[in-house]
Amino acid sequence: MRHMRVVVSHYGGPEALQVIEEACPEPEAGEVRVKVLAAGVAMPDIMAREGIHPETPPVPYTPGWDLIGVVDLPGPGVTGVTPGEVVAAMPIHGAYAEFVCLPQRELVPVPSGLDPAEAVSLVLNYITAYQMLHRSAKAKPGQRALIHGAAGGVGTALLQLGRLAGLELYGTCSQRSASIVSGLGATAIDYRDQDFVTEIRRLTGEGVDAVFDPIGGAHLWQSREALRPGGRVVGYGNTTTLRGEGLDAGRAGRRNRLHGIPIYLLYILGGWVLPGRKRVVPYSIQTLKRLRPAQFREDLTTLLDLLKQQRIKPLVAQRLPLSAAREAQELLGRGGVIGKIVLVCDDSRM
Repeated sequence: MRHMRVVVSHYGGPEALQVIEEACPEPEAGEVRVKVLAAGVAMPDIMAREGIHPETPPVPYTPGWDLIGVVDLPGPGVTGVTPGEVVAAMPIHGAYAEFVCLPQRELVPVPSGLDPAEAVSLVLNYITAYQMLHRSAKAKPGQRALIHGAAGGVGTALLQLGRLAGLELYGTCSQRSASIVSGLGATAIDYRDQDFVTEIRRLTGEGVDAVFDPIGGAHLWQSREALRPGGRVVGYGNTTTLRGEGLDAGRAGRRNRLHGIPIYLLYILGGWVLPGRKRVVPYSIQTLKRLRPAQFREDLTTLLDLLKQQRIKPLVAQRLPLSAAREAQELLGRGGVIGKIVLVCDDSRM
């Protein structure tokens, strides 16, 4: 049996993505072969393709952080899973494929009846949002939070989960996305025409309790200015490295997994030593998953239950076939995507 998968042949722009056909992988001892139903497209995929994400593998590799699939073939020594069982996983790379072999310990059962494209949104985006809210920011009902990139995949997850947590929400976005952000219960701030620090001060008086910042760089320090004393900026990305001089503009690609990290650490240190008790706290989903895998499974199970109960509703920006992986990353890289782009290998419902 043969299958398709996407390969990053070299570090660089979208042209680095190639679709190949090859024999299906065979599971080794302790592994399960999974037929992928839906794979998420995320900013870390683009940063890894450009060689500037801490989780960048050596080329050639298959991208894809998160997936929903069905058990196809348990490997030697695997018990407790049966073919046809629906599972979720966050392999960090490898999900852009029709079939993938994963260690059994990586698989999390998924309730029946869910839309695979909505369910895959939980694995990276909503766990990131959930853990930042409840484990990093330790949000409490009645507190205020500012969410940057509020119309994006993690941003809309933060808005929905923040509303469930009883927070007063503010979100930066483009004017085009303002109605989406407002509809999810937040006060929209146009990042192009409004200074978000000035606007937060005008709207709240003393500032917010938490800011969620995927941009990194000097933007972290601007976010700190929007805090009240004792507040926290939770930094969970460094997309500023994709702006301006990007590899899409023709610069030769290379692997640089520490890109942007030293300045990130400087801002974290500054948050501790300067007065005002305004902290900059880093968040890394992959680090938490490795250190506390049981916590990752617990949080994903909680989110899947919320989806089953229809208390959350992930926004799926587009559903594209696996063969359109390059188009999907180009769309995400241009910005302005509302929700999550998903590569769909099988559009049947679970």
